[in-house]
Amino acid sequence: MQKLKIVGGRRLVGQVKASGAKNAALPILAAALLTADDVVLHNVPHLADVRTMAKLLEGMGVVYESLGNGSVRLNAARLKSTEAPYELVKTMRASVVVLGPLVSRFGTARVSLPGGCSIGARPVDQHIKALKMLGAEIDIDHGYMNARAGRLKGCRIVPDMVTVTGTENMLMAAVLAEGTTIIENAAREPEVIDLAECLNKMGAKITGAGTPQIVVEGVEKLHGCEHTVIADRIETGTFLCAALATGGDVVVTHTVPWAMEAVIGKLREAGGDVEVGPDWIRAKIDGRPRSVDVRTIPHPGFPTDMQAQFMALDAVAEGTGRIVETIFENRFMHVPELQRMGADIHVDGHTAVVRGVEKLDGANVMATDLRASACLVIAALAAQGETVIERIYHLDRGYEHIEAKLSALGASIERLN
Repeated sequence: MQKLKIVGGRRLVGQVKASGAKNAALPILAAALLTADDVVLHNVPHLADVRTMAKLLEGMGVVYESLGNGSVRLNAARLKSTEAPYELVKTMRASVVVLGPLVSRFGTARVSLPGGCSIGARPVDQHIKALKMLGAEIDIDHGYMNARAGRLKGCRIVPDMVTVTGTENMLMAAVLAEGTTIIENAAREPEVIDLAECLNKMGAKITGAGTPQIVVEGVEKLHGCEHTVIADRIETGTFLCAALATGGDVVVTHTVPWAMEAVIGKLREAGGDVEVGPDWIRAKIDGRPRSVDVRTIPHPGFPTDMQAQFMALDAVAEGTGRIVETIFENRFMHVPELQRMGADIHVDGHTAVVRGVEKLDGANVMATDLRASACLVIAALAAQGETVIERIYHLDRGYEHIEAKLSALGASIERLN
C-alpha cells in the first residue's frame, strides 16, 4: 500500500494551479445519463473517485472516452443496465447521484446504499423522500434502493436538512419531470451551481441555484453540451493553509475566490496576508500563524471539508483555537494522528480545543479519510523531521498530483510503494 514520505520544515513558495472540483465533476458526470447525445466535459480532475464514477457509468453502458488534458466525452444513448452495484458505491458514496437521472430518464434504477469515507451517518433518506414526492416508487431490498416510475411529476420539496448530493439528485430528477418543481432548503454550494449551469446548457430550465430555493421547469428531453468543471475550492484552501503553516508565500491560480469568502476570512484572521484576484488567491505570512475558531456550517458558511486543514494550522499557531463540527459526526479521526506528532488537542463531543505548539515532530501516521489525509500532509510539511503517511489512497480520492504540486512549491515529498 502506498505511503507519502515528507521531510518538514521547508517554506512553501511559488505558484500552483487549482484542479477541477471533484464534488462538481461527479454529479456532472452522472448528468450525462439524462441525454442520448454526447456530453463533453473539460477540467475533469484525474482522481480515484472520478475513475470510480467512470467505471460505474461504463458498467451501465455509457461510452466514456478520455480526450486528454482533463477532457472527457460521454454518451448514454444505449444503456444495458440501470444498476449501481455495491462494489463501486461502497468505495464512493457520491455515486448515489446516479439515482435521480436514472429514474428521471429511464424510469428505473437499482442503486446500492452508499459507502465512502468513514465519517459517520450520511443518510440517503432525503433523496428517497424527494423522489417519492416526484412520483417514484422506491423500496429498499438487500441493501439496494429499487426505484420505478413513469414520467415524474413536479412538486414542492422541503428537505428536513440541507443536503448537497440530495439537492443534486432532486435537480437531476426534476429536469425531465412534468411541470414545475420547487426545491426549498436547497444546498447553496458552488458545485450545485455548476451542476445547474451544465444542466441548463443541456436544455434544462433551472433558476435560483446558489439560493435556498431552486425552481425547475420540467422539459421533455435534454440534449448534449460542452462544459468546463468549476475549480476545486477545497484543494485551493488546502494549499493556502499549507502556505500559512510553513510560513510560506503561495499563489493558487485558475481558482474561484468568489466561492471561498469564509475560508479567505479565516486565513486573514490567522494572520495571513491574503490578496485576491479574479481567478487567483495569494496567501503569505511572516512568522507563526494565530489560532482561529472554526464552526462548520453549510455554504456560504465555513466548509466541513476545510475543518481538518484548519486544525493542522491551529496545531502550529500561537494561541488556542476551538473547532466545532456541526455537519458530520465522527469527523475528528485525524486528532489521534496529530497527537502522535505532538499536537495539543482535546476533543469533547463535536468540539476540539487546539492549543498551538511551537513545533510538531515528524512521525508515522495513518490517513483515515480524504480531508484528514490533507490535514496530515499540512502538519507534516510544518513539522520538524520526517513523517510517513500511510493509507494515502484516501488522498488520491480528492487531490490530483499532490506530491508534484507540493514539490514544485519546494516541499520535500515522495511517494513510497
